[in-house]
Amino acid sequence: MSRSKPTIILEHVNKNTYRSDQVLQSDGIWAVFYDGGPINMKTQNILVADPGPKYKKVSFSNKGHAINLAKKMNTLFKTVKFSVVFLTVGHQVYP
Repeated sequence: MSRSKPTIILEHVNKNTYRSDQVLQSDGIWAVFYDGGPINMKTQNILVADPGPKYKKVSFSNKGHAINLAKKMNTLFKTVKFSVVFLTVGHQVYP
């Protein structure tokens, strides 16, 4: 089954590169939490300091990606404490 077509709210097309940037409507954000709290994740090579750590996404506009990450982390760390939280409202911090 294919995904439904997203609703485009805004669109800008660069006339030099023909690149189109679109703002799409979303139901909310799905975030991976650990033990009931928000997290951040990073990966790094412990043998080499360069290029440094890489921070990974833990919030998604598609719930499937968040669920897959939570399952992967639960398997990797042999726990069931990773979960997915659906965020629909919050307080504005900018501007």
